[in-house]
Amino acid sequence: MPYCQCHCEAPGGRRGNLIVEHTTSGGRIVTRQYYVYILTNKPTGVLYTGMTNDLKRRVYEHKARLVAGFAERYNADKLVYYEVWGDAYSAISREKQIKAGPRRRKIELIEAGNPEWNDLYEGL
Repeated sequence: MPYCQCHCEAPGGRRGNLIVEHTTSGGRIVTRQYYVYILTNKPTGVLYTGMTNDLKRRVYEHKARLVAGFAERYNADKLVYYEVWGDAYSAISREKQIKAGPRRRKIELIEAGNPEWNDLYEGL
């Protein structure tokens, strides 16, 4: 299936890749986006880093306590940072890079685009 890969401006001014697939049957255009995100329970609290292909759904699952694990245990349901990627491999690599970094770097990422640590969920 042929595709065209281009850069797009993601929400919040972050750049990512957007893959647009043009099918030969019906001329349908499909976009695929993958998200790397950080959740918290409060600015001085825990930071949870994750990856998904549907950010709004995934954050809703965290807020509704539908996801068992770390985020549920520590009440991390406030979306404070995210990036948009055009392919799953790049998003997974970035998620691992963020997770491996110190807390200080995660805070720098958050505060560069969201200095007041607002919950970005409503703007999705």
